[in-house]
Amino acid sequence: MAKGERIVGLDLGTTKVAAVIAELDENLEPRIVGIGLTPSHGMRRGTVVNLEQTVESIKRAVVEAERMAGCKVDSCYVGIAGSHISSMNCRGVVAVEKAGGEITPKDKARVIEQAKTIGLPLDREIIHVIPIEFIVDDQPGILDPVGMFGKRLEVEVHIVTGAVTSAQNIYRSIERAGLRVKDLVLQPLASANAVLEADEKELGVLLVDIGGGTTDMAIFKEGSIRHTQVLGIGGEHITSDIAIGLRTPTKEAEETKKRYGCALANLVDEDQTFTVKGVGGRSEKQVSRRILASIIEPRVEEILTLTNREMKKTEFGELLAAGVVLTGGSAHLEGIETIAEQIFDLPVKVGKPWGTSGLTDIIADPIFATSVGLVRYGIGKQNLTLLPSGTEDRLFGNILSRMRDWLKEFF
Repeated sequence: MAKGERIVGLDLGTTKVAAVIAELDENLEPRIVGIGLTPSHGMRRGTVVNLEQTVESIKRAVVEAERMAGCKVDSCYVGIAGSHISSMNCRGVVAVEKAGGEITPKDKARVIEQAKTIGLPLDREIIHVIPIEFIVDDQPGILDPVGMFGKRLEVEVHIVTGAVTSAQNIYRSIERAGLRVKDLVLQPLASANAVLEADEKELGVLLVDIGGGTTDMAIFKEGSIRHTQVLGIGGEHITSDIAIGLRTPTKEAEETKKRYGCALANLVDEDQTFTVKGVGGRSEKQVSRRILASIIEPRVEEILTLTNREMKKTEFGELLAAGVVLTGGSAHLEGIETIAEQIFDLPVKVGKPWGTSGLTDIIADPIFATSVGLVRYGIGKQNLTLLPSGTEDRLFGNILSRMRDWLKEFF
């Protein structure tokens, strides 16, 4: 990619749509030049439930970013999440073809193709195939086997799959909004690009991205992705609890959560109060901030406990020396690091996008983790060890090609 070329990351979430436009600076690093953030309508738990509302939300976010950047864009990298996402680790093995046993890029591509030959239902599609490590004649821990000598080549890969219809609907929404989808990227992988550092991935870290409708988790160890999962619970559940507990409209509950929310009631003084609107034109009332925190705390505890339970199910639950990184909109909640440390029994920090220039004062916010990560993914500067050169492009090209065929058939 050349200096000045523009890249767009589009985070299509349950509660918000974030569009980020970046240019490459002289060091070929992202310089943020445009940001668009609008409420999301038409999405629920990471999936499209109303196509027209989703299209309008995308348009508003993109137009806002274009105005700030002073340019028009026609393509984007899009995040995908939702409870339909699942993942697994698989192995592939092939015999080295070349006489003398030198491993070639063709061997590397063949073993990855063999590893992703898994039985999938017709309604599911492979989104990512991410090599974890290669093994040459029982020698593990190899990141790139090309040029080495051996007779037997193995690979362990992390495969992420999703529902075909969910991917179709996201693709269709972006297309109707006047943009072209360059790649669909799993949201926790994109967020990891923006907020995790190389040493964290090497030592072992759990990324928890608490979005509006889902909580995305990703485990990294020895520099590679090891586990991903999407839980169907998120910040909108906290908002719903507030709306019911305080008997206030959902919109007011969301603003109340942002302005006065705290994840631990013990951190709030009893005499702190605020005013909240009533439902249906009823009069305003004074509410104790501690009462608000007592509503928020159980739901935050549930989200983090479920995440911790899923982490413990993996073989890496006791090997995360770098601890836990929280990101996403709900990571703003006061006291969330404290309650997370109690639940995970690990060091916890809130992750914010780093490694960019330009509008850094705005972009250094957990809410932009996915969109900034998508930009970094698009630039190709991401730290994740993805597919070898050429293979990933071909895989994503095949996926998007099949989506276009489906769209022609059904629309």
